[in-house]
Amino acid sequence: MNLSRASWRNTTHDWAGGVDEEHLADIRRRPGEFAPGGVAHLVLEVVAYAADEAESRGGGRCAVVLHPDGSVEVTDDGRGTDTRLDEHGRPVKKPIMATRDLRFFDHPGARTLPDGHPRRGMSVVAALSEWLVHTNRRLDGSWTRRYEHGLPVSDLEPVPGDGTTGTGVRFLPRADLRAAAPVTAADLASRAWPHLSVEVHDRRG
Repeated sequence: MNLSRASWRNTTHDWAGGVDEEHLADIRRRPGEFAPGGVAHLVLEVVAYAADEAESRGGGRCAVVLHPDGSVEVTDDGRGTDTRLDEHGRPVKKPIMATRDLRFFDHPGARTLPDGHPRRGMSVVAALSEWLVHTNRRLDGSWTRRYEHGLPVSDLEPVPGDGTTGTGVRFLPRADLRAAAPVTAADLASRAWPHLSVEVHDRRG
């Protein structure tokens, strides 16, 4: 029998809760603190998770696509976001989008991203985006979920498997962030990740 998620061991996020509205609201109130450098910093927050996965596997690949509508899509070839079944047999994904990353929040010595600013986690990206779509492909199933301003607005929706594994995150940063500091392919291509190969595709014309 599957165990209650309250009993699951927490490593990067607290499995017991799926959404921390106060945490998300705090991020939305302080975009300058949590997204210094604007959109480019948000992209690095996403790529950092792909880099974590690549480091754990001895290497990996990631693609960053800058879309004409201002959204950014980051995909990797990792194992996909951890997803488990609760005691009722319902799928539960690790709550990386809507809760704090336990490694970085409230830890003054948390690591920095390649732009020199502190890493805070994926919830920063979700909270400071008008919308975000998280697509997850694992060996035991694939699904997608949509968020708006950090809050989930859909359930985990199954998607057909395609024989691959990995995580895809497409998000539209808030208009004020897009206007303040538009991201360029050069901003991202110059960043070094020891275990991760990153390709940047600018489709904005």
